[in-house]
Amino acid sequence: MAAFDPWDPAFVADPYPAYAELRAKGRVRYFEPTNQWLVPHHADVSALLRERRLGRTYLHRFDHEDFGRTPPAPEHEPFHTLNDHGMLDLEPPDHTRIRRLVSKAFTPRTVEQLKPYVSELAGDLVDRLVEKGGGDLLADVAEPLPVAVIAQMLGIPEADRAPLRPWSADICGMYELNPSEETARRAVQASVEFSDYLRELIAERREEPGDDLISGLIAAHDEGDRLTEQEMISTAVLLLNAGHEATVNATVNGWYALFRNPAQLAALRADHSLIPSAIEELMRYDTPLQLFERWVLDDIEIDGTTIPRGAEIAMLFGSANHDPEVFRDPERLDITRTENPHISFSAGIHYCIGAPLARIELAASMTALLEKAPTLSLAQEPVRKPNFVIRGLQGLDVTV
Repeated sequence: MAAFDPWDPAFVADPYPAYAELRAKGRVRYFEPTNQWLVPHHADVSALLRERRLGRTYLHRFDHEDFGRTPPAPEHEPFHTLNDHGMLDLEPPDHTRIRRLVSKAFTPRTVEQLKPYVSELAGDLVDRLVEKGGGDLLADVAEPLPVAVIAQMLGIPEADRAPLRPWSADICGMYELNPSEETARRAVQASVEFSDYLRELIAERREEPGDDLISGLIAAHDEGDRLTEQEMISTAVLLLNAGHEATVNATVNGWYALFRNPAQLAALRADHSLIPSAIEELMRYDTPLQLFERWVLDDIEIDGTTIPRGAEIAMLFGSANHDPEVFRDPERLDITRTENPHISFSAGIHYCIGAPLARIELAASMTALLEKAPTLSLAQEPVRKPNFVIRGLQGLDVTV
């Protein structure tokens, strides 16, 4: 019997059989090691993402003591200051105010205008991979593409971009279940360094505005849309982290899935018009973000079980995306799947603001690889990252 165990390498390698067991046992289940209520079914996850009795934070209504929670350790404060002022961890009205400002940079028209830049960059990266005869698809293509795009949007100079990915990786370590003290220490250090860098960049953009998102946020603040400096810093970090983590992992998870399903890869090579549906299916099939947490602000009932205020719900995106009640033959990769209401980009007010950009980036890299490296193949079995929540590979060695 497959067991839900986020720290077991066998579970991390393939959590989907354990999800099937969870779904069979009911709609909600308490998981003592993390003190969370696990929700594995698509219908429940989809509804709870829109449920206003849940929140990404509770501090807009309660303090830690009133909510029955222990305050974060004082030495972790730099991470929590950075994290708690980003719109992903805010609720209305602060969430609404910040999202309204940021969404101006992610309108369909703005994102569409980025297409030529993204396509050219993807083509250049794949050309270099082909010239070498192969390499690490993660380090050579999957990572540099979205990092460069979001850094360009934010106005971070090319010379300053090297630490962005390591900072992001260290900060995102805190989103795993029960992170270790060493993980917290690295996250705190990255939070301090990243915040200090952005504080300096914001000061420079105040003196010399550019055609970038940070300059736009400063201008919006000056025009009356109040945005504190900490909110600007937290927003920039969130956009960078969220703006590439999912795309990087969707790229390598997706290609690894295609290599393991050669008939599907052959169909995609034969018909590039399948790229849009293939992207949606690959994001469903091996979900980059496996779990999304929300706090219970007022008692809520799921299938006869009352989950009290102060509890935490863990919505299992990976399980929801394999729910046979919604997806026919969910364990089968089918790049022609048309009915595909996956929730890899979340839903409700926290629906991923960068989803249109992520789709453009994924399509650009996939198109470039299919056109320029038609014989791309797996060089060796990859090593999966030990993380459960953010699902990815340590690398993906390929040959051309």
